[in-house]
Amino acid sequence: MFRKNIEPNCDYCSLGTVLSDGNVLCKKFGLIPPKVDCKKFVYCSLKRVPRRRPTLPKFEHSDFSID
Repeated sequence: MFRKNIEPNCDYCSLGTVLSDGNVLCKKFGLIPPKVDCKKFVYCSLKRVPRRRPTLPKFEHSDFSID
């Protein structure tokens, strides 16, 4: 999330705003698709949505017994 070499993605660019239909409204280029390789890309870590944590499997008391 805070790497130095972030792939340009308009979803988390400080110049773009994601619209409800999935497109991005860019301050420089107007309405564009979300996965554009752009020279004006400026990373904004606050716009990045982290992945969900995986759900843990359900264990029973017998799974931890030595019997």
